[in-house]
Amino acid sequence: MNKLLLPLLILLSLPLVFQSTPTEILKLKIFDAFVTTPEPSGNFVILNITEEDVEREGGYPLPRQRLAEIQIDLINKGAIGIGWVISFPQPDRMGGDAVFAEALGYAPSVIAMFEDGKGNFPASPGTVVMGNNNGGIVSSGVKSNLPTLSNNTLQGLAIAPTEVDQLVRKLPLLVKTTNNEWMPSFGTQIYKSLFNVKTYIIKTNDNGIEEISIRGIPPIKTDSLGRKWISWVDTPQTDLQEMNVAGKFVFVGVTANGVMPQIATPVGLLEPHKIQAALSESILIQNSPYIPDWHLAAEILILLIFVSLTWLTINYFNVVKGASLFGIILLTTSFLGVFSIQKGVLIDFSLTFVSQIITSTISFYLNYQKQYKLRQEIKKQFEHYLDPRQVKQLQDDPGLLKLGGEKKEATFLFTDVRGFTSLSERLEPEEVTEIMNKVLTIQANAVKKYEGMVDKYIGDAMMAIFNAPLDLDSHKEAAILCATEIQDKIKLSGLGVEIGVGINTGYAVIGNMGSDTRFDYTAIGDCVNVAARLESATKEVGVDILIGENTAKKVDFKLKSLKPIKVKGKEEYLKIYTNI
Repeated sequence: MNKLLLPLLILLSLPLVFQSTPTEILKLKIFDAFVTTPEPSGNFVILNITEEDVEREGGYPLPRQRLAEIQIDLINKGAIGIGWVISFPQPDRMGGDAVFAEALGYAPSVIAMFEDGKGNFPASPGTVVMGNNNGGIVSSGVKSNLPTLSNNTLQGLAIAPTEVDQLVRKLPLLVKTTNNEWMPSFGTQIYKSLFNVKTYIIKTNDNGIEEISIRGIPPIKTDSLGRKWISWVDTPQTDLQEMNVAGKFVFVGVTANGVMPQIATPVGLLEPHKIQAALSESILIQNSPYIPDWHLAAEILILLIFVSLTWLTINYFNVVKGASLFGIILLTTSFLGVFSIQKGVLIDFSLTFVSQIITSTISFYLNYQKQYKLRQEIKKQFEHYLDPRQVKQLQDDPGLLKLGGEKKEATFLFTDVRGFTSLSERLEPEEVTEIMNKVLTIQANAVKKYEGMVDKYIGDAMMAIFNAPLDLDSHKEAAILCATEIQDKIKLSGLGVEIGVGINTGYAVIGNMGSDTRFDYTAIGDCVNVAARLESATKEVGVDILIGENTAKKVDFKLKSLKPIKVKGKEEYLKIYTNI
């Protein structure tokens, strides 16, 4: 079965290696569920221009003269800066551009730009790249604001690229132009406006962008494309009537129906200004969640380790212990996955978890199939030679049968029908068969009664083992009682035959001799051979039962000592006994 492990590992790793869509979606959903959401920083507020505000103002777009008034009102209310997540690429038909431009200069301000795909870009702000100028998302073109406005404030690109499931989770801090220059995102420009910074510092490595620095705040760790994982902080919100903005930077956007597009996020549909506010909040979060560049190698390694552990655990332990250990391994996988996510390192354990379920199912099925086949083999081999209760015990715990055998002390009993040859000559074959079946049945029933095992029939002879395959404390006594009962039952049967019985005790190799699919349970050893020789000597000695010295020791029977005999294969004379 272990040969299946490597192909299984390769198969289960493929969705990770090729980053299949279902795998990516599952991973992202798991991240959404367990990434912790911190409290708002207290530095930002969202101002919504609502449906009621638009009706009150006489429709949308609002005149820029009115926007200038809102800008000044926010400053008077204590706002430390204003970000308009609205673009102004065309002149105001009411001529309010100059007034609005002047108002934008009264406080740190940023206005939004959006992509148009036409390949045009405004002038790039100052950037310093530490390392190779690689990595980053390349923009297809940006629609700039009116020069009247852009010359008096900062511009930031408000984009929200989606993941494979069409939800926004990561936003770029800087976007690359087709000229290999850099355009800052709206949320990044907020900090440049607040701290009056002239230059961004981009640190890169061989994979791409590593971090972006803005003077005034700690370096911001990003992925190789310069994206920051967004923590969907519940930033306070206000409106034009309340204007609760004192001491905060204000993100201004429109929530009125049909004006701004709503963008799908893990926390629902959000307007662009709320998404950019979330980006600015996330930039300030120390040790905020991120997907490391080495995540794929880590995820593959985790899958290989935990799936292998699952497979080996289930295959090397019995069902109860294997299932218990598998449960512990599964819980460990879940704990490590959740722990790493909540610590901000977004490593995917979801496919490993699913792969463990698949692996355990396959492994349990194969084990069941193997155990079922083994139980059928056990039943087939032992049902005629053991008591049904013993067969059931072996089926419940096949581990009691060890392929290759084990060295174990047992008592061995051999029988043989005397005068079988003459019997065969006097009677018809059918009659001989009937008599032999009855004789062997009497012997087998006696062996089962005393919890021994009929190992095999050899013509008119029988071999039985006591203390294997199941342990039997009083195996010596059981063998002697069995031999006595065989003699008594044969004499009472009136079948006209006699039985010679040889009994000996000693250590032998006992177990399944053969292959995994076909084996024979038997015993091999000198003590087994001695038992067979004792049976052969019964006729010569003139008794029905001969018992070896090892069996005769420490038994609760009165046995009669006989004259030692010489048997084939033994140089020394054997001490022998018989029952009284």
